[in-house]
Amino acid sequence: MPIASPKDVEKCLKGVDYPAKKQDLLKHAQEHGADQQVMETLKQLPEQNFEGPVGITKAIGEMSHRQGGTAH
Repeated sequence: MPIASPKDVEKCLKGVDYPAKKQDLLKHAQEHGADQQVMETLKQLPEQNFEGPVGITKAIGEMSHRQGGTAH
């Protein structure tokens, strides 16, 4: 499954209290109706605390780069 765009992920994480752990992000996204692509993308994030949306966007960009594609 392709990686969700940072924009789509950010929409589902609106209102998250940062810093947030990966599990917090997954729970928030699920509670706010994230689609399967967004959930799969979040599951691939590294286990770390994220200080804000910029950190998540950076991690998604790195995942996309490793898979040889680009997030749109």
